[in-house]
Amino acid sequence: MMFANTEYFFLLLLLVPYILWYVLKNKKKEPTLLVSNTTAYRFAPKSYKNHLIHAPFILRLFTLVMLVIVLARPQTNNSWKDTQIEGIDIMLAVDVSTSMLAEDLKPNRLEAAKRVASEFIVGRPNDNIGLTIFAAEAFTQCPMTTDHAILLNLFQGIKTDMVQRGMIQDGTAVGMGIANAVSRLKDSKAKSKVIILLTDGTNNAGDISPLTAAEIAKSFGIRVYTIGVGTNGQAPYPMPVAGGVQYLNVPVEIDTNTLAAIAEKTDGEFYRATDNKSLEEVYRDIDKLEKTKLNVKLYSKRYEAYALFACLAIIALLLEVLLRITILKRIP
Repeated sequence: MMFANTEYFFLLLLLVPYILWYVLKNKKKEPTLLVSNTTAYRFAPKSYKNHLIHAPFILRLFTLVMLVIVLARPQTNNSWKDTQIEGIDIMLAVDVSTSMLAEDLKPNRLEAAKRVASEFIVGRPNDNIGLTIFAAEAFTQCPMTTDHAILLNLFQGIKTDMVQRGMIQDGTAVGMGIANAVSRLKDSKAKSKVIILLTDGTNNAGDISPLTAAEIAKSFGIRVYTIGVGTNGQAPYPMPVAGGVQYLNVPVEIDTNTLAAIAEKTDGEFYRATDNKSLEEVYRDIDKLEKTKLNVKLYSKRYEAYALFACLAIIALLLEVLLRITILKRIP
């Protein structure tokens, strides 16, 4: 927070003589009731009013401080700022086909992948990161950006029910997922360009084969890290039935040969992720990649922020008046 008129803070120095005046005034004040002997009052219980005797003075001090802050005009910063940061360009390509509902990873494959990938995004604030999702077709959920708050919001909105809602056709088009991500990275000036492809199946849809897409990625100097998600053998899959859900063990069919070939062709790496720790290995490798400088323009809008302090001053003043005319009212 910034203050437009910081010179008004010098007014706070006036509180020092005011406090001294209050202390000296109370010392010289004569008692309101004269008695010959106070022995009878020595063990008398104190009223709660004794603890509130200085409350009006404290409230008045607080009011004055709040008024000075209001005069100083607190406000947010408002400026365009060109900066250079160190980072790499990354596109996450995530399979959202219905098979990602399998619960061999908890709570399911997609949610487990989202959780680990979100932690990765948060841990790399300087990277230019985007998001592609694919099933039988692919599209860009979020173009590359350093505004990771927006990216995370869009990322958390990914659901496998996109297929059921007709937003995307079911299937696994690995080649289309890579091609879509390449289209976002091909014009990048970064020294390191990476696609992290996460899928749990075998390519069975799309107009571009996975190896063809890998050739395209290689021609643009893009590394592809492929992740085959799912346990070996069989996985529990939720099947909706009348009145609930029934779990069936379905075979895990991941084309590891193709995924490994894609990674090898593009100088990337292939990972079999049977748990969250396996996913984290990918991100540790990416941390070792060479970084490049990116020009970023930051913008923040200025808002006058005095309203809160003004409200606090009014409330404090009203409380002081209320105490003086009720609980702490003095009889002349």
